[in-house]
Amino acid sequence: MDTIFTNRIFKVVKKFITSNSGKQMERHIVVHPGAVVILPILPDGRIVLIRQLRIAVEENLVELPAGTMEAGEEPIITARRELMEETGYRANELTPLLKFYTSPGFVKEEMRLYKATGLTAGPTAQDDDEKIELFLADLPKAIKMIHSGEIRDAKTIIGLLWYNQQGGQ
Repeated sequence: MDTIFTNRIFKVVKKFITSNSGKQMERHIVVHPGAVVILPILPDGRIVLIRQLRIAVEENLVELPAGTMEAGEEPIITARRELMEETGYRANELTPLLKFYTSPGFVKEEMRLYKATGLTAGPTAQDDDEKIELFLADLPKAIKMIHSGEIRDAKTIIGLLWYNQQGGQ
């Protein structure tokens, strides 16, 4: 694999594969260090969501808090850090729920979903380029937001539908 491009978060590599007919084919892959997504549940059952501008799609999206793992960082540490930075909440308990790939056709990024409970509010520590607003919703409202198209972020849809399928447990 040849590295074509590198930045502080990911790199793009070129890889050659052999097709079924024996032809050499070039593929470009985004190699990402991995990320976490957090499903923060308040004691009353409401879910802590965020609304933030996503430059790539030029829209303000409603999402679960999430973030990229730093080099050598354990996913649970990333989950604690991102929850605090984006929402201000600290969790007494972070429970790993599932792992999934974001877009395995061209991106090597594994996301890990954590449920955060025993939340305590505090100040946020948003990055300089982030404008994040908190948004609270109970599970039925969040599911309706998926069905109405108000929630369109894949990691958020996965997390909320998984939680709903488990009976909100």
